[in-house]
Amino acid sequence: MKKTPKPRDTVQRLKEAIHKQPAVFAVYVALRLIVLAELVMSIIRGEYESAFICLLVLALFILPFFIQQNFGIQLPSVLEIIILLFIFAAEILGELECYFITYPNWDSMLHTTTGFLCAATGFALIDILNRNSIKFQLSPVYVALAAFCFSMTVGVLWEFFEFGMDRVFHLDMQKDTVVQSITSVMLDPTNSNTPITIDGIHSVAVNGTDLGFDGYLDIGLYDTMEDLFVNFIGAVTFSVIGYFYIKHRGKGKLAQAFIPTLSEDEDKGTPLPEGDPGAPPESE
Repeated sequence: MKKTPKPRDTVQRLKEAIHKQPAVFAVYVALRLIVLAELVMSIIRGEYESAFICLLVLALFILPFFIQQNFGIQLPSVLEIIILLFIFAAEILGELECYFITYPNWDSMLHTTTGFLCAATGFALIDILNRNSIKFQLSPVYVALAAFCFSMTVGVLWEFFEFGMDRVFHLDMQKDTVVQSITSVMLDPTNSNTPITIDGIHSVAVNGTDLGFDGYLDIGLYDTMEDLFVNFIGAVTFSVIGYFYIKHRGKGKLAQAFIPTLSEDEDKGTPLPEGDPGAPPESE
């Protein structure tokens, strides 16, 4: 039966984590202070929904430390800092400061980052299994492909979540796009499945009221496909990096900055299995 860590042990682990990753701790403290200030201001203004988001962000900031302490996984400093900045950029800047509306490419930037990070996570999961298995060794192409598929699956599931929230709770997570041209077989008067195109749309009325947009209001399709496309770019980018990381037995410093590892091997100095990407290259 697994023992529950004592408070003293938790404090000791926290001190060790701070000593090992001072840059992460500095970023964590700075962002946490900003969120706390935003929380206080939200309560004073009576914006309790914003206050709830701030509390959620404060909880999410603890996740990297929780994962490392409870699952035996070591997150590189660069990866942990990016995770903290990502949470802050998505919730505080994106939602509370309306960056999603003010800066049109803000959402695309975050989805690209998500694709990259999810590919790194998927890569690490497969790579850890690959390194600790004596029965089989997966090829670099297979590991990179698995990381890519993992990232794209997470991206698709997130779009399902956005669609569900929009349908059930009448939100607008899948942001709309104004277009000047539409093509649909619904416009075919002969019902013969022939696509009919309407170009040059500059005014649309609903129930006799002009919407005031310079075109037709698309309801989330363009946003969804753009999110998946930039997720694809991020996933492909890391999958390529991961491929060469394994191909050259862990020489790539860039990949190492984003790939979680098992902390047990690092702490105990356990030698890496034959064929491990972190092992030194064999002499020819």
